[in-house]
Amino acid sequence: MWSYVQYRRMGRDLQRAAEEESSLTRSQKILEPVSDDVEAPRADYYPLSRLDSKESGRTTTPRRRGDRVVVRIEGDDDPLDPRNWPLTARCKNIAILSFLIFAQAWAGAAESMANKAASAEFGVSQVAENLSTAMYLFGIGSGALFAGPLSETVGRNPTYLVSTFCYLFFVLGSALTPTFGGQVVCRFLVGLFSSATLSINGSSVRDQFRPVKRAFAFPIIAWANVAAPAIAPIAGGWIVSNPSLSWRWTEWVTLIISTLAFLVSFLFLPETYLPILLDWKARHLRRITGDSRYVSEHAESASFFRRLRQVGPLPAKFLTQEPVIAVFGGYLILLYILLFTFLSGFDYIFKETYELSTALTGSCFASIAAGATFFTLLAPGLYSWARWKTEFVRGSSIEPEFRLWPAIVAAPLLPISLFWLGWSDQRSISIWSDLGACFVFGMVIIAIYVSSYEYIIDSYGDHAAIGLASITILRYLTAGGMVIAVRPMYEGIGTHWTMTLLGCIAVILLPAPLAFWQYGPKLRSRSPYAESPDN
Repeated sequence: MWSYVQYRRMGRDLQRAAEEESSLTRSQKILEPVSDDVEAPRADYYPLSRLDSKESGRTTTPRRRGDRVVVRIEGDDDPLDPRNWPLTARCKNIAILSFLIFAQAWAGAAESMANKAASAEFGVSQVAENLSTAMYLFGIGSGALFAGPLSETVGRNPTYLVSTFCYLFFVLGSALTPTFGGQVVCRFLVGLFSSATLSINGSSVRDQFRPVKRAFAFPIIAWANVAAPAIAPIAGGWIVSNPSLSWRWTEWVTLIISTLAFLVSFLFLPETYLPILLDWKARHLRRITGDSRYVSEHAESASFFRRLRQVGPLPAKFLTQEPVIAVFGGYLILLYILLFTFLSGFDYIFKETYELSTALTGSCFASIAAGATFFTLLAPGLYSWARWKTEFVRGSSIEPEFRLWPAIVAAPLLPISLFWLGWSDQRSISIWSDLGACFVFGMVIIAIYVSSYEYIIDSYGDHAAIGLASITILRYLTAGGMVIAVRPMYEGIGTHWTMTLLGCIAVILLPAPLAFWQYGPKLRSRSPYAESPDN
């Protein structure tokens, strides 16, 4: 809905420009702005009479290409560019997008605390019931490859809204299905249709914020991705423990939250993909002037299927040929394995050790959410540091290695938190010790998430979407497989050795952020996909 309003505003402003220009010659230039509408271009930036002109010694847009006039942005301060929209408008967009991400990430863990009740109703084991979470993760991993090309073909807004609309039907199906098979299928499709929102949200941040301001915006998006699977079990535990509520209310609550997020997004979330906005501009110019020569580069670019054929083989290449993608992919795989295996693992870490109820076991996830929130509250400090690093120059770029500092600090804390959690998990030691370890883990997961995503976005530029899709596919598919194996692992080797095993993997990955800080420019210079360190 808001993108439709945005489209109409653009047409209205251009129509006004045409009416005011009707009495002027083709060489004259409109000097005063026509509209101050947010998220719409100022008409004076594209006078209809100007096809080619010179200003400050350079050709301005739109430009001729043969018998066509290609519509492009007018310099770095063009208000059509979402990065130049008022800060309040962009903050509103990030808040709405975070709500949408939160709702769909919540769905992954919403029914985790209902494992015992659901397995009893369906007549399957608790290990089999873990397929409910695993299939959700498999669905995200399966859909991540398609989301990027789709959003670059039709725009971010339709991709978010259409996929979320379909997602709602399968959350409803998960709540109503009478069979285990129906639940598994619905959960896979819930994950498949949430993959668009959960895999391209970083691109929406890049659409609207320049490198320095991303230090402020991206931790908020990361919090929605990470905190939601930690907060959902809190509500789920209390729902399942309430004798007057069925375990299916975990799905009903998910549906209520997701519907509200969808409606807010439908009403107020604008389109932020600049090539689509330029395409709208060209379309209005053709209608107003009757001149079919106005075109956008996006309209002449590859179709969805051609884009898919182009990017299809790239994730495998990125994972095997790009050390940055492979190593940070490994880090995020480990973190997501831990986050989603804790959905079952807390039964062994807290419920059995401290004889807690299901409600209190779910509440233990608050420690992870609190750790993630604590790091997110440091975002203004990271932004101020980035501003100081760039000497407060507006629109300046920043070295990708600057993004690694949260990961450099957090990397040693990951094995510490795992060893701490594994070996303090004893009745003779206070439960607050385990909760403290989980709090540290919450800080670590979001710190490494933010560093990884921002470093890849800054390093790979236009190829960043492929790099992030590569990691997204692998981490969700791997985490889904481990979710199935987690109960046998905890029961077979116990909490102590499970955490020790994962902690040893974290020790192996520990030097990676520091190594990239030291050797990152050299690696980028050798990569055919990364941006040159000199740029």
